[in-house]
Amino acid sequence: MHIWFHFTFKLICPSYFQIILQHVLEHGKPHERSAIIKKLTGQIVQMSQQKFASNVIEKCLTFGTPAERQALVDEMLGTTDENEPLQAMMKDQFANYVVQKVLETCDDQQLGLILNRIKVHLNALKKYTYGKHIVLRVEKLVAAGERRISFLTLNPATA
Repeated sequence: MHIWFHFTFKLICPSYFQIILQHVLEHGKPHERSAIIKKLTGQIVQMSQQKFASNVIEKCLTFGTPAERQALVDEMLGTTDENEPLQAMMKDQFANYVVQKVLETCDDQQLGLILNRIKVHLNALKKYTYGKHIVLRVEKLVAAGERRISFLTLNPATA
């Protein structure tokens, strides 16, 4: 009975189900968060392109462990030869917010890799309504990085 209700609820009220998942990701126990993230792995790109599911992916990035975030980012980046998942996400009305969340939550090494992948497409992204959001975020990150580097250069004792 419980399983039947669970699947029926998921099919009838997808937005409510997504809200429950977001709540568990934010307030649940680490093993509960990990179970959700593990279940979603392999579907990150597709889910990021859906209105309610994209919010769940953002919560995964915000509240997941560094290793879980790395796995999610790796899935979004695809292989080194193909840039297609990330490209598609940057142009999508919902997935572009997931890419922005990645830029907010990733560590410095991931950020460098992602920015290198995005830089190649900056001019093309300016032509897309949702790609413009990514361009603005990247420009802010670059400006902030330049300010940080000049601050550290001027004040080496604070580094």
